[in-house]
Amino acid sequence: MGISELRQLGARGDVLADARETAGTDLVRRGVVSSSDLALARIVQRHCDAGLDDILRAEGLADEDRLLAAHAARLGVRRATVADLTRLPDYQSGVDPRNLIKNAILPVMDHDGRPAIVTDALPETGILHDELPEKVTPARLLLAPRHAVQEAVAIRHREALTASAQARVPEAESCRTWGAGFGLRLGLTLTFLAVLAVLSLAFPVAVFGVFVGWAAFTLIVSAGMKTTAFVARMAAGDDALPMPPAPDRKAPLPKVSILVPLFRETEIAHHLIARLSRLTYPKCLLDVVLVLGEEDDLTRQTLAQIDLPPWIRAVVVPDGQPRTKPRAMNYALDFCRGDIIGIFDAEDAPDPDQITAVARRFQQAPPDLVCLQGVLDYYNPRQNWLARCFTIEYATWFRMMLPGMAKLGFAIPLGGTTLYFRRDVLEKLGGWDAHNVTEDADLGFRLARHGYRTEMLNTVTGEEANCRLWPWIKQRSRWLKGYMTTYLVHMRRPSVLYRQLGAWKFWGFQAHFVTALSQFVLAPFLWSFWLILFGVAHPLDTVLPREVLVGFASLFLMVEAINIVIHAAAVRDPVHRHLLPWVPLMHFYAPLGAIAAYKALYELILKPFFWDKTTHGLSLPQAAPPAGRAVSGDGVHLA
Repeated sequence: MGISELRQLGARGDVLADARETAGTDLVRRGVVSSSDLALARIVQRHCDAGLDDILRAEGLADEDRLLAAHAARLGVRRATVADLTRLPDYQSGVDPRNLIKNAILPVMDHDGRPAIVTDALPETGILHDELPEKVTPARLLLAPRHAVQEAVAIRHREALTASAQARVPEAESCRTWGAGFGLRLGLTLTFLAVLAVLSLAFPVAVFGVFVGWAAFTLIVSAGMKTTAFVARMAAGDDALPMPPAPDRKAPLPKVSILVPLFRETEIAHHLIARLSRLTYPKCLLDVVLVLGEEDDLTRQTLAQIDLPPWIRAVVVPDGQPRTKPRAMNYALDFCRGDIIGIFDAEDAPDPDQITAVARRFQQAPPDLVCLQGVLDYYNPRQNWLARCFTIEYATWFRMMLPGMAKLGFAIPLGGTTLYFRRDVLEKLGGWDAHNVTEDADLGFRLARHGYRTEMLNTVTGEEANCRLWPWIKQRSRWLKGYMTTYLVHMRRPSVLYRQLGAWKFWGFQAHFVTALSQFVLAPFLWSFWLILFGVAHPLDTVLPREVLVGFASLFLMVEAINIVIHAAAVRDPVHRHLLPWVPLMHFYAPLGAIAAYKALYELILKPFFWDKTTHGLSLPQAAPPAGRAVSGDGVHLA
């Protein structure tokens, strides 16, 4: 069968439907599946937007090799061999390599010099009709496994695909041009430090007072924003984190792809597969892509020893610069099959029914709601003091601050995991900025700039709290460096940002980023108020009345009290209640952020694209995520 016949089929929906029915019957006739198994697959297909082959493979009713052999015999076409995929010359179809990857289509010149299309797409899917230009009509069809076709396309178009992954985001919204400005950044930084040193020597009290004044001002703004978000969250009650919607059994569930970036994760790989297997979403609709680095031999060797189920596969990202998670995800995005794209981290333990809740919410949501952010929590809070404080911080951020900010109508920075996007909008915006080491926060504001909304969803993913001091500082410094980068990128043209976000979200953006960064960097100046509370002389005693300084110290204490109240409210539920006695100790946890902030400033100047990797798997003996269920929220049985 040639592409011209496929094009004729694609023009008529009734013919495609008949072809799909015929394909299933033919599989029974050839002994690939039994009639009872086919009937079971048809029942599943009524609830799921999945092809028959996907269902049969996911349920273990047929393997890919036998299915392809049967389809080739039915269609009267040849199966492409490994030699065909590697040796047949390219046929210049004019199709973007990213679309070739996305649809698993490889145009080649066959042995006899005629054009051919190697694919796993069958006529009844309509994909070839929709994706191929008119000029490939004379081409013949060759069948091959999807992963083999995608790998062949990736090898043939390695350079173009690698370049695309590095620069998907428009230059105006990316920080990638900073690499060329190292000399200028260094020169400006040294000049600033020199001027600051001279002024500090000449006017030490004045310089100290300026920093104290700005620190106090941003403290007031930060406290006001926290308090307002907290009040909005508490006033909203359960509505602040809406429960997953009730299932609409009339609408078939969509296919969902989950990207799981891995880098040197040998300690956690087996646990990851076990946790993903607990997901109750129909496996015929689940497309889990393990994103591996070409240079990461350890993780690839570890996964090679694991018998992955058919709905989990690995994609190897060609080595290149920068070596960041967002660049890897940009590359892997084209390999995904889903209409919804989700992100998990290596150590994640999501709620078993999480993806069903996400899929149903997207089905019921208006088109401008393009991102869902789940709640992140830690499953090892009892490991040590640092893990306890980190858990309190996360509970405060994801259960109080983010829902409150969303209720107030602010744009919110996203977390790096338990994120779900409508694929078409994600691709339209260029995916992730490959050079931004806090790509999630950046993407959250890019979505808002282009008129899209993010919503919090009441579904939880357990993560591993970073429970060692230096790894914690390295992780937090990467986050803060990304925050600095994100602010500078979006503030390149403040007037454009103001017009896109509107006044409310624009000033919310300023309040969030400026105060957060200022509070970390200037924390030592705020700590000076402890001198007043203990009756020790303060550097500003000579220029400010003691009453004013006492007022500043009182403000400092009041903000600490507000923080304690918010932290306590965040961990008042039965799961976190054991953390309440540790809430007052958060005051001693906060200074670690100041150390991380100065490390972030140093790297922003000298190593803006450096990704300081977080080590996972340090708490596995102590943590056991909850077991999953065997039936999805829509009642579809899973193998």
